[in-house]
Amino acid sequence: MTSTLHTTARAMAAVGVLVAAGALAGPAGASPAPAGDAAVHGAATSQAAQEQVSAFWTAERMRQATPLDLSDVSPGDVSPTDVARGAPETVPATPGDVSPQAFPEEGGPWTGGGEVVTTSGRVFFVWDGEPSFCSGNAVTSANHSTVLTAGHCVKLFGNWHTNWVFVPNYHDGQAPFGVWTAARTMATPQWVASEDAIDYDIGAAVVNRLDGRRLTDVVGGQGLRFNSGYGKDVYAFGFPAGHQYDGEKLIYCSGRTTRDTQGTDDHGLLCDMTGGSSGGPWFERFDEATGTGLQSSLTSFSYRGQHETKFGPYFGNVAKKFYHRAQSLHPHAG
Repeated sequence: MTSTLHTTARAMAAVGVLVAAGALAGPAGASPAPAGDAAVHGAATSQAAQEQVSAFWTAERMRQATPLDLSDVSPGDVSPTDVARGAPETVPATPGDVSPQAFPEEGGPWTGGGEVVTTSGRVFFVWDGEPSFCSGNAVTSANHSTVLTAGHCVKLFGNWHTNWVFVPNYHDGQAPFGVWTAARTMATPQWVASEDAIDYDIGAAVVNRLDGRRLTDVVGGQGLRFNSGYGKDVYAFGFPAGHQYDGEKLIYCSGRTTRDTQGTDDHGLLCDMTGGSSGGPWFERFDEATGTGLQSSLTSFSYRGQHETKFGPYFGNVAKKFYHRAQSLHPHAG
């Protein structure tokens, strides 16, 4: 994939060299896609590791973290795929312990309240030696501990990100619902094998309990929708930090999706969110009054010269199997 990986706070000359050399396809001699429904990477499983990771993410370090973003993707350099489809499947939202917004909207602050405020958050991690961030969302799951995000928000250039945490309802450097450390981070086997497989830019984390409680028991969990087709009215959320945004508040876009015709099977949405919004959820059947919906995609990338349109993967059979694998993992599973 010939693309430019954008951050807003530091020069990325080294990244430009890697991209030009085709390094997004993974390290030399990379093995075929891992068997199974997901590639799972161990993170902070011991109590000592959890405490170390939590202590790392001070309010100041979270404010200084730089957004990770796949922008300027060249249409001719993505690996063509045909995303497997099947029967639709819906996972309902989970309740946890609002005024109408504009539709369509190409980018503005979310002031409607509701559960999306607590299920959405920033994901923080160390990438290329620097504190960085994306967006993520807590979803209904059997383990009550699953966060969905983009694949490049857990692994990039062949390396898994470290010190990975989820901060729901992040705003203005604050973590009102705590800092949730990842016991496991995951990406689709296709993304792990080749980061040109942008149709499968899907990641997840299974987070540890915090003060004895599980994530969605505290903040709630959004529902999911698989194999629902194209041309859907959606609401997209994230924490962009470039240009007119500062990464300190929840931003949303809304509108009808289109199907990408330039090389992927992704959804497209008119949306001017910038770096830091990667991994943020896209919802169908979103209820503004309650702030709940069915997540059917997430922010992945934009094409060169078309930054006003964001693209997100189609949640087909691969995404469905990946989700079921994620929700089956216990934070302390071996």
